[in-house]
Amino acid sequence: MFEFCADPKNIEGLQWWSCYLSSGKHMGFYLSFVTVLALLFVTTPFILLLGFSGALARRTKFPPVRWLGIAYTSIVRGVPDIIFFLFALIAMDQGIEYLRHITLCPEVTAPVRQGNDFIVCAKAKMPLSTAPPWAHKAYAFFQASVAFAVVFGAFAANTLYGALAAVPAAQLETAAAFGMSPRQIFRRIHLPQMWVYALPGLSNLWMIFIKATPLLFLLGIQDIVYWARELGGTKTAIFSYPHADWRLGYFAFLLVFYLFMTWISEKAFAALTVKVSKGQATVGGTV
Repeated sequence: MFEFCADPKNIEGLQWWSCYLSSGKHMGFYLSFVTVLALLFVTTPFILLLGFSGALARRTKFPPVRWLGIAYTSIVRGVPDIIFFLFALIAMDQGIEYLRHITLCPEVTAPVRQGNDFIVCAKAKMPLSTAPPWAHKAYAFFQASVAFAVVFGAFAANTLYGALAAVPAAQLETAAAFGMSPRQIFRRIHLPQMWVYALPGLSNLWMIFIKATPLLFLLGIQDIVYWARELGGTKTAIFSYPHADWRLGYFAFLLVFYLFMTWISEKAFAALTVKVSKGQATVGGTV
């Protein structure tokens, strides 16, 4: 970045540190924090969408839909996260490529499953081998976002299902007695009341989601854990910036980052709890 960084071996002190911390790999390290934050804020709406869908499916009186909601929440919650992540990524990747294969290459009659190999035509690859590097990264991020949304959506569905069931039936019956339609009751009474019971569980789920972001490293994405291990490892004289094993320092920095995220989240959920509790009857009286 700086002109004096052309030959790192001839600089020392603050100049060495300024060059080291502004190197290309460190820029990748800084951008990896954006990747983690993007995963959190891009995936959360889909988690809530799947959560509400699963919760409402479990409450419906139509048996097939109810069974589907129960199966979704039970199966996903019962499988270890890392196993589901890896399975979902492989299944999703092969499923997309298979659909592209039968659509784009109808002339190929050989089976795609040949022993232990999964072979599709070149045009069916996702992304294409000629695609730029950013396309490969975006596709990997998309897959990871879907996997996280499906897993945490199941937990959110269970939380929201319990919250919907916790709203006092007397309030819903009173609304019906005043002539409200089922849709009006849900939108004006049931949904606002539900958040009081849902927020504690959703706040815990959000904290777990934050702590699960290092799984991006296991999913092949260059996240903050990947770069901390890469940059902190011992670098010999063959590297531009040789140094000893500094992984402890890098991971200590990640510890501070995650603690800061936790602190900010606690403050945000505390404010949300106060907001949704206004006018609600609690043990201590009306808030």
